[in-house]
Amino acid sequence: MNRLVSYAIAALIALFIFMSTLFVVDQKQYAIVFALGEVKQVISEPGLHFKLPPPFQNILFLDKRILTLDTPEPDRFITAEKKNILVDAFVKWRIVDPRLYFISFGGDERRAQDRMAQIVKAALNDEITKRTVREVISGERGKVMNAIRAKVAEEAKQIGGEIIDVRLKRVDYVEQINNSVYERMKSERARVANELRSTGSAESEKIRADADRQRTVILAEAYRDAEAIRGDGDAKAAAIYAKAFGQSPEFYKFSRSLEAYKESFKTRSDVLLIDPNSEFLKYFKGPGGARK
Repeated sequence: MNRLVSYAIAALIALFIFMSTLFVVDQKQYAIVFALGEVKQVISEPGLHFKLPPPFQNILFLDKRILTLDTPEPDRFITAEKKNILVDAFVKWRIVDPRLYFISFGGDERRAQDRMAQIVKAALNDEITKRTVREVISGERGKVMNAIRAKVAEEAKQIGGEIIDVRLKRVDYVEQINNSVYERMKSERARVANELRSTGSAESEKIRADADRQRTVILAEAYRDAEAIRGDGDAKAAAIYAKAFGQSPEFYKFSRSLEAYKESFKTRSDVLLIDPNSEFLKYFKGPGGARK
């Protein structure tokens, strides 16, 4: 019985030792195999692997996925104009050389994050101090991010990392100069508005003057054409009258007298004091101006 118990204990110990030689590497991880504190192997392929039991060999797992470095508070930087701005940035990076990464930080991700934050801050400071506020905020924002990524990538390579992307989430003024910036922007907008207004007024006057000129020309041309038509009509009327007068002078006189009567006695209130024997009233006396 004691022998069976001994065999069972030995089997359990052997199983425990055997299980301690097995380890699984996930596809999202690197595995670093240590032998007496020294790096012996780096495993990047997922699956089941073997090692010597502790304390001869130990395993440290590192994350293979893309990591994010995002500072909780924006950092303050000084531009080429000596203006203070707040910059909030984030970095996407990952471990590509686990051995160098472990040598640099001992596998401590917190130390790696702090080191990466220092690298990013130094790169931001180098690029922002060479540019104005306008260039950082809008004009050359893409160039700033590309330059920062190039500098950070070079530094990260030396600690076993790879930079995927660097982005400026927000660039803003510090609270102390927000009001002065607002007033400057307001005055700038007012200046632009005044320029546009004056330009519009000048264009309006120009259009109005051109319209008045065209109106004067059109009226002059219309008056000229009307006078020409009226002159032609008067000439034709005079020719007709002359022809009619030549054919029947008495009828012409009668017709003209009727028009004169019509114009002289338009209303009941029209009164004309004249000698009854006047030439003007001769057609009231009878045909041909004879008395009845």
